[in-house]
Amino acid sequence: MNISALAVIATLLLLLTMLWRRWRRSVRADYIRTYTFPPALYEKLRKRRPELALKDCQLVGRALRQFFLAYLQGGCRYVSMPSQVTDDLWHELILYTRHYDSFCKKAFGGFLHHTPAVVLSRNKQNNSGLRRIWWLACREENIDPRKPSRLPLLFAIDKKLNIADGFVYVPDCRGVRRADGDNSSGTPYCGGDFSSSDFDGGTDGFGDWSDSSDSSDGGDGGCGGGCGGD
Repeated sequence: MNISALAVIATLLLLLTMLWRRWRRSVRADYIRTYTFPPALYEKLRKRRPELALKDCQLVGRALRQFFLAYLQGGCRYVSMPSQVTDDLWHELILYTRHYDSFCKKAFGGFLHHTPAVVLSRNKQNNSGLRRIWWLACREENIDPRKPSRLPLLFAIDKKLNIADGFVYVPDCRGVRRADGDNSSGTPYCGGDFSSSDFDGGTDGFGDWSDSSDSSDGGDGGCGGGCGGD
């Protein structure tokens, strides 16, 4: 077999591998979108957050799905949680240990460990996880992550539901600047900051996704080093 034929075969194999990975990611994304949360999960959230109505909890469920979808689409690389109330629901879901383990295997090919809700800070790993989630959540909602005109649900939900200890975001920082180091409840954080290197000297995680990068597809073990943990 000559070199040209080998090159054609190698190209075809690469193309088939890419198509298979995209197909599998699409199947996993559909699974996340249609996954039925365990019975009484929202009631457990309401015990934590009694001010929430059932429809509010369902909206939090949508935000959690957005988080999971962003993690999958980002190749199962490290992610950080930007919402306090969505973090509460995630934590309650994890307590359904068998359900959650099965969900992770089908959705990601491996276990996604819990990471607490955070904001941009001096922690480079958390920052890269937040930037990655911001980019992919914006992408899902057709928002320009560099110049957002609005917030994706995952970053808007704490304010929308008036979560007392929630993280309040605004799309544009102009005219709404917080004092350095002030992470108090109700202090606004800015979507525009995710493209800034002011916090840790870089923009790791921002826009590092591409169709060809899916580290979860190297095998059904899945997450590898991309799973967050606390």
